[in-house]
Amino acid sequence: MALVTTAEVCDANPQLISSGELRALQPIFQIYGRRQVFSGPIVTLKVFEDNVLVREFLEEKGNGRVLVVDGGGSLRCAILGGNPVVQAQNNGWAGIVVNGCIRDVDEINGCDIGVRALASHPMKANKKGMGEKQVPITISGTRISDGEWLYADTDGILISRTELSV
Repeated sequence: MALVTTAEVCDANPQLISSGELRALQPIFQIYGRRQVFSGPIVTLKVFEDNVLVREFLEEKGNGRVLVVDGGGSLRCAILGGNPVVQAQNNGWAGIVVNGCIRDVDEINGCDIGVRALASHPMKANKKGMGEKQVPITISGTRISDGEWLYADTDGILISRTELSV
């Protein structure tokens, strides 16, 4: 997102905020990975304590996209670990936002990719392949649709219906 911060985007676009075109996620996410600022078109995924679909998405070419995973806010296991994040970095994903936990934090923090998650947890997820791809999700009261745009920096995370010209 060039040199424009999420705070500046909010200040410059009160009409987009009041119309719901631009939304800020609640400040519940921890910052991981070496890329603290990232943006891109969103791909959504809804899972619960299962990481098979997360891994499948990150094995694809990212083309600058951001994977937003609604893990139901579970704090009972990690649905993202170091190996898939390395794959995501190598496959050109801009970032990953997880409404849930991650693990292998030191490995993830060494990767040139942006990662946001609620917390870290040492236990691994189930591997049943359950979940829904590219469906509307809701994280802390904010609805997020596949194809919208995500902008993240150290101030927070913004969701926009369209790409912003910043």
